[in-house]
Amino acid sequence: GLPPARLETRRSPGFPRAGHDGEGAGAKGSNEMTIFTHVTVGTNDMEKAVEFYDAALGAIGLKNMGPLGERGVMWGAEMPQFVVLLPANGEPATHANGGTIGFVAPSRAAVHAFHEAGLDAGGTCEGQPGPRTFTPTAYAAYLRDPDGNKICSYCFAAE
Repeated sequence: GLPPARLETRRSPGFPRAGHDGEGAGAKGSNEMTIFTHVTVGTNDMEKAVEFYDAALGAIGLKNMGPLGERGVMWGAEMPQFVVLLPANGEPATHANGGTIGFVAPSRAAVHAFHEAGLDAGGTCEGQPGPRTFTPTAYAAYLRDPDGNKICSYCFAAE
């Protein structure tokens, strides 16, 4: 069998542990991704998805980086790191039950702008902007895109 997973107490960049002051990599709006090359979600309506993500991700400083072939569109800060795709197998896109994709916000105001822009572009609220209790500086908002994918934006900078 597989060995049991080891739990480590290292702090993940951009995700401070409880009681931490929020300083460090990712805490002040860094868009550096530390373990992923990219993240994708599926869509059934690319036009609606592009409108939603241009608005929500644009509010936190990410930009539409253009098409990925004929079946996708990419967003990122300096390079593409988030992609919306029409499913390659031709089946309808579905969202993950229990899945959430989090984006770094450079400020609490950007968290609010992300939420408002996403709602205005056809998203639905999954959590109003505000403090989160798992760490003293966590401030976030949650949305579902028009296809039901759950996303959020977090700022860990002190107020």
